[in-house]
Amino acid sequence: MMNRLIPAFALCLLLVAQSGWAGEIGTLSKADELKAEPFRDAKTVKSLAMGEKVDILSKEGGWYKAKAGKSSGWVRMLSVRKGDAKQSASAASGLLALSSGRAGTGKVVATTGIRGLNEEELKAATFNEAELQRAEANSSSKADAAQFAKQGKLVARSFDYLPAK
Repeated sequence: MMNRLIPAFALCLLLVAQSGWAGEIGTLSKADELKAEPFRDAKTVKSLAMGEKVDILSKEGGWYKAKAGKSSGWVRMLSVRKGDAKQSASAASGLLALSSGRAGTGKVVATTGIRGLNEEELKAATFNEAELQRAEANSSSKADAAQFAKQGKLVARSFDYLPAK
């Protein structure tokens, strides 16, 4: 009995593992380019049209490694919707219902932040005093902000500022 269970168990494990190897399908939500490397200025391998399907192989930062036809390369993550076009269309109709006020408040706000830095780049980061001073030069005091708001006829709102050095 046990000898029969081992091959069946091994077959189940193989099937589960194979489904993980298959990757995921994505549909381009806008036209973009398949790049040789996950960088904006990398060589373009192929132009991709809106609605084109790609096989998503992996992810790095804000990029998907993908296969489109016989070509493979990197495409911006924000240009690809996971799943097929039918699923994307039903998700879009749900968002339209939200924004029309038919569901929820209608005040939908969505943000996406992608820095594109991987773990190695973060570990290799170094302190740059010149850049820190440049960033600090763009700060303003509470009095400056109030004066700017008054000149622009803006309504002042309470905001906790960082303590001055």
